[in-house]
Amino acid sequence: MNQLSFDLSPPLSRATDPLESFQAADRVKEFKLQDQTAILSVLKTFGPGGADFIGGHCGRPGHAIGKRLKEMADSEQIILTGRDVKSDSGRNQREWRIVQNNS
Repeated sequence: MNQLSFDLSPPLSRATDPLESFQAADRVKEFKLQDQTAILSVLKTFGPGGADFIGGHCGRPGHAIGKRLKEMADSEQIILTGRDVKSDSGRNQREWRIVQNNS
């Protein structure tokens, strides 16, 4: 049986964008994989944590890591613990952990 495959990811650039936008959109895939690998490594090494904690251990700002956490949750690599932890600025952040079958 043949099945059609659709990429429903939101577009990272528009048809009217300059060439640089298309080049940047292509590079996002590289950064995304690097970030996700680093996030999993931190969570495996240090256990559950918030975006700022994870970012601090992989050399990326918490807001950049936060973008990846939802994507990773959607692909069932990580899940919320149900607890809040403090961010670097003292605000509450959600705490994440690896899904058991990924550890």
